[in-house]
Amino acid sequence: MINALYKDEVLDIMRTSPVIPVIAIDDIAHAVPLAKALVAGGIRVLEVTLRTVHGLAAIRAMAEQVPGAIVGVGTLTHPDEFAAARDAGAVFGVSPGLTPALIAAAKSSGLPLLPGVMTPSEVMTAREAGFRQLKLFPAVPAGGVGMLNAIAGPLADITFCPTGGISIDTAAQFLACKNVACVGGSWLTPKAALQAGDWAQITALATAASQLRAK
Repeated sequence: MINALYKDEVLDIMRTSPVIPVIAIDDIAHAVPLAKALVAGGIRVLEVTLRTVHGLAAIRAMAEQVPGAIVGVGTLTHPDEFAAARDAGAVFGVSPGLTPALIAAAKSSGLPLLPGVMTPSEVMTAREAGFRQLKLFPAVPAGGVGMLNAIAGPLADITFCPTGGISIDTAAQFLACKNVACVGGSWLTPKAALQAGDWAQITALATAASQLRAK
């Protein structure tokens, strides 16, 4: 029963920000100013993915240098990444799916995990492993709001963070679902703004996102 051990911790993190930005760092120099810009706009929970070689270094820099940031690690796909991310300063993890090896790694590392699911059967499998907070991924291809509303009845004890295909224009629709605590999105960190060092734009996007709230 992994997630059950961290139920309150994971849920508290999900409820801290209505939107969790999905961050891919291509230039390590962007890590700290980006995190500061997001926190300044009211978005404190940051998911730094391991999709680039700078992922762990960015997590460490944000965790050490950005007060108020709650830094997590995303795109966990291999068991050995859990301990490395925890040691870098991550306080939670996010995975695109869930396997027995990832469950074991979450348990051994002590890193609270928000695992990805796409179908009702995957939700039930994750629940049997002790998880009650899940990431619906990819949310829009998985059925979006319709899927979330449909499974809210038979799987009423699950709280979701839908991620994948969500934008500022559709986020409110997802947050209106009774089984959604927050959403994940990459629109808060557009690549052009990062490359230009336009941190004011990032803060503006974060401010707009922080004003969204789950029902």
